[in-house]
Amino acid sequence: MASSSSNSWSWCFRLFSLTLTTLAIISKPSVAAPIFRPSPWALAHATFYGDETASETMGGACGYGNLFSNGYGTDTAALSTTLFNNGFACGTCYQIKCVQSSWCYSGVPFTTVTATNLCPPSWAQDSNNGGWCNPPRAHFDMSKPAFMKIAQWKAGIVPVMYRRVPCIRPGGLRFSFQGNGYWLLVYVMNVGGGGDIQNMWVKGSRTGWISMSHNWGASYQAFATLGGQSLSFKLTSYTTKETIIAWNVAPANWNVGLTYSTNLNFH
Repeated sequence: MASSSSNSWSWCFRLFSLTLTTLAIISKPSVAAPIFRPSPWALAHATFYGDETASETMGGACGYGNLFSNGYGTDTAALSTTLFNNGFACGTCYQIKCVQSSWCYSGVPFTTVTATNLCPPSWAQDSNNGGWCNPPRAHFDMSKPAFMKIAQWKAGIVPVMYRRVPCIRPGGLRFSFQGNGYWLLVYVMNVGGGGDIQNMWVKGSRTGWISMSHNWGASYQAFATLGGQSLSFKLTSYTTKETIIAWNVAPANWNVGLTYSTNLNFH
């Protein structure tokens, strides 16, 4: 009987330990990915450039090329130097509402735009009279279709309230390749969450991770021979510091002039 009782207690103890271990695993908190939250509202001004077709907004300092085919459309804006942040603000999203002007459309709470260009300073003009994008002014030079959603275009310039908001992008990141056999230049597009990129790395199927330097706008470059290798990318968001890895984005026969997509995106 003593042996039987001892075995019973041993079995019960193992069951109790297993139960505690299971509960510990279940109750262990999961590490959630950083999620970009809207910023507080702030005061700025807005103008517009181009016409109703938004043809003059194509290309731009961020390097997104054709904004229609790349998913940005006409809901875009060029940022003043203060907001542009040397190109690190490319892809960021803003809610903008017209305020304190008779030119504002009533009943329009805001419109949402993506930063796709730089509004350069105009040092020959006063900051309050034509030099709207001179530092340290926060200013949005919107596409005309975007501006016309919040105010009458005849106003020319209106005071606005703005705030950073998460970028809602269908699908995943897109990587547009330029360069040559010894230099890979990649434009990162369709970025969700904070919309921005701080650091980027590339990995060939026969290399380790290679740090890419910020070229300009939304482009990153690596001086390396990567031809004939499938390519993966690691990216860190400028705003949330979240890092994600997009494995095998481009096949071994990748080529410049093409764009490669992944299902992965920031939150």
